[in-house]
Amino acid sequence: MQRWIDALPKKTAEEKSRNALLQSELEKSTKTLGNATGLDNGAYILGHCDLLSGNVIIMPQSGNVEEVNFIDYEYATPAPAAFDLANHFAEWGGFDCDFNVLPTRSQRSDFIQTYVKSYREHKTSTQKDENATEAASSESEVGRLMGEVDAFRGIPGLYWGIWALIQAEISQIEFDYASYAEIRLGEYWAWKAEEDGSRAREGKEKPLRERRLAQE
Repeated sequence: MQRWIDALPKKTAEEKSRNALLQSELEKSTKTLGNATGLDNGAYILGHCDLLSGNVIIMPQSGNVEEVNFIDYEYATPAPAAFDLANHFAEWGGFDCDFNVLPTRSQRSDFIQTYVKSYREHKTSTQKDENATEAASSESEVGRLMGEVDAFRGIPGLYWGIWALIQAEISQIEFDYASYAEIRLGEYWAWKAEEDGSRAREGKEKPLRERRLAQE
């Protein structure tokens, strides 16, 4: 995100003001969320960082077993697990940003339980935990990771909003990246208004995205 902000056009006063605002928000977010605990106190995983539906390939196999593959690792980077998960959940809305289909709290909880279970099964360790201890640890991790994912829920909007501003300048694809940037940055501003209480203080209605993500 820092590299993207540095690459944004800065010819006009409006562009300079926008860039300064985005820089300020990135610094605040980094300070607030930069110490995510992660799994087993590991701050970072190899994050795919672009797990929209088109990058998840499900190959039907014999019986009920399905093989799942990921493609397009262009944006992969060490990242907090909470960001990769929050970004994946945000992508449930697709390119149309349909907030009606974002995962509810129970759906996110089920997903994260499976995520942690899979992590445990694939983790290489020279010392195996007792089953009870491992179960308790996993249950605790699920709750903690749920909280971290919720804290990161606005960051994908900032991430892809800045990206779209870049694409609006350089992309040859026929897509309205400028409007897409406004939608994605709007997700971030809506999240921030919930976090700092400004939306409630101003008596504004909670946006659809925030209502959907708060739904049980």
